Amino acid sequence: MLEIVNIISVWSIPVIIVFIPLYAFFRKVPVYESFTDGAKDGFDTAIRIIPHLVGMMVSISIFRASGAMDLFIGWVKPFTDWIGVPSEVLPLAILRPITGSGSLAYTSELIKAFGPDSMIGRIASTVQGSTDTTLYVLTVYFGAVGIRKAGYALKVGLLSDLVGFIAAVAVCYFVFA
Repeated sequence: MLEIVNIISVWSIPVIIVFIPLYAFFRKVPVYESFTDGAKDGFDTAIRIIPHLVGMMVSISIFRASGAMDLFIGWVKPFTDWIGVPSEVLPLAILRPITGSGSLAYTSELIKAFGPDSMIGRIASTVQGSTDTTLYVLTVYFGAVGIRKAGYALKVGLLSDLVGFIAAVAVCYFVFA
């Protein structure tokens, strides 16, 4: 099983990178022009989201510096220890829906402390790749295009983050334990 996972992980990205432009070419899509138009639109979007991004970063800093995250982790730690989820990855489950860069920094700290081949390192890496920055997406992108009613998107996004976290832990125990 581990050998199959390694083969898929080595070949999946190169295959996707080659497949998408080839598929577009055969569908008569102007590949380069589409790419440059998308890059131009991306730059305009980046300029529009700066105020939302600053607000989100300040909120994250306050959440971590106030000790609210540590307090919450202390409350749920007995339950997660009981079901077998390493308490070291709990802050990642909280940070990942809020911030991509903050969760990546925390994942890097976990990998440095426990090693990339440890169960904690593997769970952290899998969570990082299988969940999304839901609150960041809602704040920045919905704010940039003027969407104000995001209640359903918030519920579905946070539920998918929870399912992604649980699935990441389960898959890591299934594949690596």
